[in-house]
Amino acid sequence: MSIVRRSNVFDPFADLWADPFDTFRSIVPAISGSNSETAAFANARMDWKETPEAHVFKADLPGVKKEEVKVEVEDGNVLVVSGERTKEKEDKNDKWHRVERSSGKFVRRFRLPEDAKVEEVKAGLENGVLTVTVPKTEVKKPEVKAIEISG
Repeated sequence: MSIVRRSNVFDPFADLWADPFDTFRSIVPAISGSNSETAAFANARMDWKETPEAHVFKADLPGVKKEEVKVEVEDGNVLVVSGERTKEKEDKNDKWHRVERSSGKFVRRFRLPEDAKVEEVKAGLENGVLTVTVPKTEVKKPEVKAIEISG
């Protein structure tokens, strides 16, 4: 982690303003670029919960239109959610004080379990939240046949 000092006076809180991923970026240079696509990729976080009826995936995608998101099933059992968050148009007269929202492409892949009905996947985008529902097949309990023991 790098120490940021703004003057010759020791500041015990200087590390609080430093980038916590600075050390990681020096180890993995491919991710460390200032490319906004990398930032968007890293921020495409998703939740996956399993209910008795389905696997439900949710992602917060504020400002992304449904036309900018793709939900696909690859190789029969890999759920792929991808898209692009477009960058705001910049005016030459604008003076930016802080840019924290990421833009660029994002992609997430999840290997679905065997009980997933991939032919019945549904997706919806409402209020900036993408919800992907993958129904589950009914698991038949194996019949137990009692075998009589002779003798």
